[in-house]
Amino acid sequence: MTIPNSLARAARNAVETSALLREAPRPATTQKAQLRRYEVSSLLKNGDVVQTRHIAPALPMFEDAFCAFSRGSLVETEHGPMAIEDLMPGDSVLTQDGTSETVLWKGSVTLVPGREDSRGRTRPLTRIMADTFGMQKPMSGVIAGPAARLLGTPAHLRHLHGGAQILTPVAEFQDGMGVVETMPPTPVELFHISLKKHAVIRVDGLQFETYHPGVNAVRMISHSLRSIYLNLFAHIESLNDFGPLLMPRAGDGEVDAITA
Repeated sequence: MTIPNSLARAARNAVETSALLREAPRPATTQKAQLRRYEVSSLLKNGDVVQTRHIAPALPMFEDAFCAFSRGSLVETEHGPMAIEDLMPGDSVLTQDGTSETVLWKGSVTLVPGREDSRGRTRPLTRIMADTFGMQKPMSGVIAGPAARLLGTPAHLRHLHGGAQILTPVAEFQDGMGVVETMPPTPVELFHISLKKHAVIRVDGLQFETYHPGVNAVRMISHSLRSIYLNLFAHIESLNDFGPLLMPRAGDGEVDAITA
């Protein structure tokens, strides 16, 4: 039986990731990058779902593609709430405007939030208590990863974008009461999903964004690492394939602009 080109490409990418990483130039003055294992499930054009495993750098741009939702987070789908770990490419989720969109990609990674990496960096999680943002918002306690962004604007960021709502990293909502930082000393599995276009979905009664690398992604990553990064996504060929951002979002002290 002939293997579909799209399936062959996805399988080849998993192998090429390690080869590309070996070939990527490493400046003599920088410390060797820590590596991490990333699990990926992708919907191919022929309707097949392929699962691949990648060894890639533990850099923010890579980790942010995986570190949004913790195991047990309930995503609203056309058939009702579904745990993020059970959601698969090909399933349909409900977006903010009430439409149903197909999941094209899901990624997961296991890390220890409280453990420092080679650069002394930790990956704190954010715990959101039940009803913090109103009745059933969230429905029960939620633990979100460092890459998760909520639709909303905390008081200290209301000067951005004319006071309109933006997509904001969950850590910006931490107040020491209803929203608190947590760094478990044991491994935690985190997930993220990508649709055909950037969207806002409902998870545990809250509005979170789907994955998008941001409009500044091209400037954040070298050409050699870009190839390794793109190999994580069987459904795209270039960074432009992620499309425009749905709305402005806060991150790294600034608001990313919407691209046409």
